[in-house]
Amino acid sequence: MLPKIIIIAGPTASGKTQLGLRIARAIGGEIINADSRQLYRGLDIMSGKEIASDVLHHLFDLALPDETFSLGAWLKAAHT
Repeated sequence: MLPKIIIIAGPTASGKTQLGLRIARAIGGEIINADSRQLYRGLDIMSGKEIASDVLHHLFDLALPDETFSLGAWLKAAHT
């Protein structure tokens, strides 16, 4: 049986991060990033990145802002 996955999508500044954290805490879940800006290190304020210490987070801070990062690179990181 595959694990259950909850996808939260919506416009910028619509509360996705807080909702995701609330759900992850309630069900013991983890956050997997698929935001094209939050995968870059150092863009925390610009991207609205918020990483909570009490929830496991994946696929954040994978590249520097001056690096090219592709979907293929994201998929490779997701499978490791």
